[in-house]
Amino acid sequence: MTLQRQVLIVEDEPDIAQFISAALENNGYVSRIVGTGVDCLRICSGKLPDIVILDLGLPDMDGQEIIRAIRAWSKVPIIVLSARDQEEQKVLALERGADDYLTKPFGMKEFLARVRVVLRHVNRRETLQEAAYCSRDLIVDLARRKVSVGGNETRLTPTEYNLLAVLVAKAGQIVTHAELLREVWGRGSEEHSHYLRIYIQRLRQKLGDDPLYPRHIFTEPGIGYRISAEDET
Repeated sequence: MTLQRQVLIVEDEPDIAQFISAALENNGYVSRIVGTGVDCLRICSGKLPDIVILDLGLPDMDGQEIIRAIRAWSKVPIIVLSARDQEEQKVLALERGADDYLTKPFGMKEFLARVRVVLRHVNRRETLQEAAYCSRDLIVDLARRKVSVGGNETRLTPTEYNLLAVLVAKAGQIVTHAELLREVWGRGSEEHSHYLRIYIQRLRQKLGDDPLYPRHIFTEPGIGYRISAEDET
């Protein structure tokens, strides 16, 4: 018997919270609603949910601070749902550790798809990425550090491979420019965005990916990059 995933909805607008809850429960999840940041942190400090759906505009705390507080001690997945559509708000939330960001109003099908993608990422992390990443004709064998496209092995430099591995680790999710720079080139490299552009271009060339019509690596303008989820075809 498959255990139902526990979802914590942190939303102070009852109609929206109930709408999200109903959609989740109709798709096999168990949901719990709270309307304040204090209640969110109290619950997360006890038995963690499997995923947190977080509104930024709460009455007692700013959602950005909640993300930072949770990330100080937990890797529980966080999807932000917010009316704040400014690019800087999205970047800040992702930099502080949110796994995804959806702007209100949003489509329920897209929301449920984002939840599934984030939870798949958690499953991969929990199993230590024992299997290869596979999407379309791209296979990344994380254990042996081998990459193949269309059945042919593709040789990458260590930096190119590390960049690809960071994207694969969060397949289907946006990885910000600063996070990629920090993970691949180390802390203090966040200002050297030209490194990232050059290596993304090289990586795309080796993967046979056209930046105008991408199949693998997608650009999120002003924010970062996303590699396709494993089941995208």
